[in-house]
This record gives sequence, C-alpha cells and structure tokens, in this order.
Amino acid sequence: MKAVIAVHVGAGYHSELKLPQYKRVCKTACQKATAMLENNECTAVDAVTAAVTVLENDPITNAGFGSNLTLKGTVECDASVMDGRSLNFGAVGALSGYSNPILVAREIYNQQVRNNLTFGRLPPCFLVGNGAAEWARENVLTSEKQQHLVSEEAKRSYLKYKRKIERHEEGGSAGGEVERLDTVGAVCLDKSGNVASAVSSGGVLLKHPGRVGQAAVYGCGCWSELFDSSSAVAVSTSGGGEHLIKTMLAHRCAEALRTSDNAVPALSDCLKEHFLQSRYLKGVDQKLGGVLALSVDHQDAACDVIWAHSTKSLCYGYMETGGRTAKFGCSRLEEVDVGRNVVVGGV
Repeated sequence: MKAVIAVHVGAGYHSELKLPQYKRVCKTACQKATAMLENNECTAVDAVTAAVTVLENDPITNAGFGSNLTLKGTVECDASVMDGRSLNFGAVGALSGYSNPILVAREIYNQQVRNNLTFGRLPPCFLVGNGAAEWARENVLTSEKQQHLVSEEAKRSYLKYKRKIERHEEGGSAGGEVERLDTVGAVCLDKSGNVASAVSSGGVLLKHPGRVGQAAVYGCGCWSELFDSSSAVAVSTSGGGEHLIKTMLAHRCAEALRTSDNAVPALSDCLKEHFLQSRYLKGVDQKLGGVLALSVDHQDAACDVIWAHSTKSLCYGYMETGGRTAKFGCSRLEEVDVGRNVVVGGV
C-alpha cells in the first residue's frame, strides 16, 4: 500500500498575495515527509512530526517561529501528536522557548511508548507552561530565547492590534477583528497501514498568557485510530480553539468517518451537526473551524484525503509515495457563508 501525507496551514483567511508562500511550505512539508516514507522503517508518527516541523519553521504560519504573540508580546505554543495503532498521545500547551513544540510533544509521546518510569508512575501525556519547558530541558531538548521566536510580521501584527484594543478600551472603535486563527497540521498513512496525526499552533493573537487551545487538547486538535484490519482514520483540526474544544471536533469527525462508506458527505454532515448546530455553541454567531482528514479502506487499498471548513479559506497539500510532486490547493467559502455553512472537498 502506498503511503500518503497531507498537511494544512490552517482554517482562517489566506490572502491571494501570500498563496505562493503557502504553496511552497505545504509542498516542502509533503516532500520532506514523503522522502522519509519511502523508507519502510519510517512510521506515520515520524512523518507527521517531520512535516509539522517544516511548517513550524516557516514564519508564514502561525506555529513555532513567527507565531501570534500573547498580550505580553511573548510566544506560547500548543502542539500534539497521536498514533493510530497504539492510541498514544503527546501534547504541550502554552509552551515558551521552543520553536518546534511538535518535537516536545513527540518526546512526550515517546516516553509513553517506553513507559519506563520507576515505582509504577504513569508518564504524562500532556504538559503545560513552565512545567512543560522544564521537562523538555530535562529531556535534552534545546530551548531558545523569546526574541528568537518572534518574527517581524508577528511583531507588526501585535503592535497594530494592541493599539486597536487600547483605542477601543478608551472609547474608540476597535476597527475590525483579528483574522489569524490558523493552526497547522498533518495526517499520514504509512506503508504498514498505520495512521498518525499532528497539530501545532501559536494560538490566537493577543491571547492571555497561559491560554491553551485545541491543538494541545485530547480529541480536539487531532485524532488517529486504526479501527481494525480494514479501516483507519486520521484527523487534524484548525479554527477557533475554544469552539473546537467544546465540540471535541477531531474525535467527532473520526467517528463520523469510521461509520460511513462515503467520506465527503460524512465529514460535511459531521461539521454541520456537531459544530455549526452544536448545542455547546449556542449563542455563538460565527463558528469558525476546519478539518483535514484521511479515511483509509485497507481492503480496497484506498485512502481518501478530505477537507472541510466554515472559515474563509483552508490551504492544504498532499502527496503519496511514488508521486512526482506534491499537490496544493486553497479551498474557499463565500463571505456570506463564513461561520454559518461548510464547504467540503476531497480526492
């Protein structure tokens, strides 16, 4: 069976002017992961970790270096990774000092696999804040100074919207909303038939320090599951973190895909019923979310790449082993439907 990698640079708003940059980073991430997947020893977890690392390293994305800044002007990142066969999960939240939070999440995942703590102690699956940073240093992951994580564009956006908030609090107009909600992620099917997913985010601009979004929360940012010898799913989400947490959207989508033979309508129905119409989001005007998923049928040796979103746009890329080049796309939703309807696609 061919291995497949798919990545996204978030459900949010992606300007036409920056599309070449989004295309470049999506294709680079896919090509990096696919080159690894050509080796039969490369696992799905290896591939999604490598792909997300590429996305984090590019300042065009809201993850790792170049992330949105908090109210205090600092970078705090969330990330997680999940393996479909073992269902092991590793996550970090509100992590400072690391340009690749996915690598810290991966090391937390690795410790669960090793499960070698003394006196029967359970290894953690989710660490936050200073405790997460201290754990990372103890596990020989190199930290960086805050200023090395802040890109010039992130600094400009921070100053622009901080001034708008200050004017609004003084009685003036807020002058529009912060658009940058996007989270990056990856989903993968490896040659052994296993799946994995990963997600990473700098969170919303001007968030309160310590805030944790869906990218770090179990069942909300990503989900992977190898159900039996015949099927598997992998999901990565993006959008308004608080809304995705309340609806546990990643797990919801995985369950919808597991119980359906037709992935595209199943994903569409899931977002409409469990997100747009969710009783947990009553009173919310615009519900902003997006999903990238793999739906695998091992019996037919088929793997569908599917995406859906209620945001203005979602940029994605995908590639399979043996392919000559990665594919890129940017799905868009009409302005009138943003936050109120869903657009779905797949290959």
